[in-house]
Amino acid sequence: MYIERDISQQLLKARTSIQILLGPRQCGKSTLLSMSYKKKNFQEITFDDLQLRQLANQDPALFLQQFPPPLLLDEVQYVPNLFSELKIVIDKLKRAALVGSQKYETLFLLTGSNQILMDKNIKESLAGRAAYYYLNTLSIHEILNALPKTSIKDILFKGGWPELYTNNTLSPVTYINDYIRSYVEKDIVMSAGIQKLAEFHTVIKLLSARTAQETRYTEISNNSGISSVTVKEWVGLLERADLIYLLKPYHNNLNSRLIKSPKLYFLDTGLAVRLQGWSDVTPLISSPQIGALFETLALAEIVKFMRNYNKDWELFFWRTKDGEEIDFIIKTNAHTIHAFETKLSIQNIPKTITFPTAFKEEFSTKNPLIIITYGGKKLMLSSQCMTLPIDHLHDYLLTL
Repeated sequence: MYIERDISQQLLKARTSIQILLGPRQCGKSTLLSMSYKKKNFQEITFDDLQLRQLANQDPALFLQQFPPPLLLDEVQYVPNLFSELKIVIDKLKRAALVGSQKYETLFLLTGSNQILMDKNIKESLAGRAAYYYLNTLSIHEILNALPKTSIKDILFKGGWPELYTNNTLSPVTYINDYIRSYVEKDIVMSAGIQKLAEFHTVIKLLSARTAQETRYTEISNNSGISSVTVKEWVGLLERADLIYLLKPYHNNLNSRLIKSPKLYFLDTGLAVRLQGWSDVTPLISSPQIGALFETLALAEIVKFMRNYNKDWELFFWRTKDGEEIDFIIKTNAHTIHAFETKLSIQNIPKTITFPTAFKEEFSTKNPLIIITYGGKKLMLSSQCMTLPIDHLHDYLLTL
């Protein structure tokens, strides 16, 4: 079973010779490209194969002679010497008018799961010759579009790992445990040269317990025995690996009342849930962590939407030092402000909810405050407030 990805139409509209799809391992990158271009007969090569990896690094020209385009090259971070040769091939084809100003054809599809290694190898070699796209795990919309009977609580518990939805025999706990060991604690740690594996694991677990909270490096340092400087560096690595997202606060230099530290979110709730130690969805739903995890699920849905549809929006949170807050602010290309709050329980929504006073002083928006809820219906509570079930969030964002 293949689950259709929202980003696929954006890929097919690309007008570049090389497309590069970045994202964590096992989020579906190579499957997406293979299915999107199945009529184009791309030959698929993975550089998890050590023999092919060695050939591409030692003699990239010979490699491309044996494997001419169109090619789908998987995990290209392992073959840094290939990028300069790809540049030469593309430039020759352009000069030969095989790919000219009147005709664009994608010849190389590349995937990479280790952003740390990719940063070192790609940006200079393929500047101006490649289009970059970012894929993460499945969104709520993608899951429900393929499997409409899936519950939100199951999505929150399992996250968006495609294999957990296409193979019912897999255990989410075992699958994500293996993922943490093989990717988070191997690829990221080794490529970054981290020596303290146990301490790194401790820091990740502490971060998972603080998803949807402001980043407090000193607090994590005190609980892990790792310096706050190193904790901040490791957070940066996890951000580059696209496992976490640092949501910036909205502030201006004239308003000293606003919080200026970012909030940290995991981009897949399944990973956060497993790192927190939950092995069953039932106790999780009634735990103190569920509110922050639901907010994390909503943030991930917004971020994935923006990437899948190439929305150049600005995303913030807003909070004053007095405790007034708005979970998410989206500033669209038209500079229009859209404000969102998350509420797991509909019963907890005040009947007369409105924008905080300081927020109304800061912004002049005619759009209602959107309360993202676990369930219920899309409903106007007042002229300034509307409830929106999280499974309707994708369609609402399409209207902005």
